[in-house]
Amino acid sequence: MRILGIDPGFERLGIAVLDPVARERRGGKNYNHCVIFSECFKTSAKLEFAERLKLIGEEVKKVIKKYKPEVLAIETLFFTTNQKTVMRVAEARGVCMYEAKKAGLDIFEATPLQIKIAVTGYGRADKAQIMKMLKMLVEIEKNKTSDDELDAIAVALTGFSTLRV
Repeated sequence: MRILGIDPGFERLGIAVLDPVARERRGGKNYNHCVIFSECFKTSAKLEFAERLKLIGEEVKKVIKKYKPEVLAIETLFFTTNQKTVMRVAEARGVCMYEAKKAGLDIFEATPLQIKIAVTGYGRADKAQIMKMLKMLVEIEKNKTSDDELDAIAVALTGFSTLRV
């Protein structure tokens, strides 16, 4: 079962597709999951917001069509400050969920706490601890440095862990 992981955002959207097939790395280390595709999809602040949502929807649809995941794992929102940003991210998240459901995917939602526990075993893990564990759990290309992209990989791994795939 392939999982599409999404770290929602309207300026930067983390996208990753993981497959549960073991893969061997050059150093002889085996991984339980393989990153088939990942990217940080960006939209320009110069575009009107509705156009940015349209581009996000088109990108998610394109990734679903190409990689054929069966589940969308998406992070739930947890913000305490800027309400305008929360609303915009929620709208982008809704577009992603809509495209996934329209394509017949099951949807799994994960809280930041669930993601931290699934990846590190510790609910108060910081970004550095999460990134260190990610590199132990899946092979990540050295040029993959975007937090959003790596967060999408973590969300997909949480889907595998929670759904026991």
